[in-house]
Amino acid sequence: MAQASIAGDPAGAFERAPSVFREWVSAGEPGRYHLYVAAACPWCHRTMIVRELLGLQSAVGISFLDPIRDERGWEFSGGRFVDLVEGMRFLSEAYARSDAAPAARVTAPVLWDREAGRIVNNESSEIIRMFETGAFGAGGPALYPPESAAEIDRVNERVYETLNNGVYRCGFARTQQAYEAAFWPLFETLDWLEELLGRRRFLLGAAPTEADWRLFPTLVRFDAVYHGHFKCNLRRLIDYPNLWGYTRELYQWPGVAATVELDEIKRHYYMTHAALNPSRIVPAGPEIDFGSAHGRG
Repeated sequence: MAQASIAGDPAGAFERAPSVFREWVSAGEPGRYHLYVAAACPWCHRTMIVRELLGLQSAVGISFLDPIRDERGWEFSGGRFVDLVEGMRFLSEAYARSDAAPAARVTAPVLWDREAGRIVNNESSEIIRMFETGAFGAGGPALYPPESAAEIDRVNERVYETLNNGVYRCGFARTQQAYEAAFWPLFETLDWLEELLGRRRFLLGAAPTEADWRLFPTLVRFDAVYHGHFKCNLRRLIDYPNLWGYTRELYQWPGVAATVELDEIKRHYYMTHAALNPSRIVPAGPEIDFGSAHGRG
């Protein structure tokens, strides 16, 4: 998924630049491909979750980027944040080695081909879909079953336009009109999801699908970041009983809690977006207990 850009259209609306690497892997050799991700980033987070749920840890390696990004871009700064494959210092080096156009935005996640020494894909929705097809030897739950594909696509489209990307359209809007044009549809979608989850345990029924795991990274960041930092402050996630219980259930799903780095998430947003938070002070709160009993099912 493309990186956020504060530059928008003349009306002040935020526009997301398209991803530039869109190759499709139909048969992945174990160990050949590697993920470069920042746990702070919601687009990266979805790839981390699906990799975990489908048991691809040995098939697809992973390296983590520092959550603090400056004018040099995403960095492997040392410690936890090391490129385990190529030893690169900045993710921009991967783009240069892959012959990206000079104007291409350096975004994460990146699916890297170790054999060819280049980027295969940097679009998160396509990376998780490749994982789900079994190209990498997936052996977990069916997250995109054929009989539900059309409905998953419909839910994904609305959630992406108004919520996943909607929080950014609120946060990076440059006029009141552009901000409100994103703000109200965002909360209409949250209201719709709240009603839907009053009738269903998950978005499509009794078991989580790709649609749930695309929604979760936005929800888990909502109260800590988007509510204040991006001015999405009509209501908090915890003000929605069904959504709040649902988010806690997904957080407590085996393997998922370990993918949530809330400290990195907060430091990334509050210390990286200087135009929105010039002081770069990271709020100490709020207290959020994702591990409390969710009362669902």
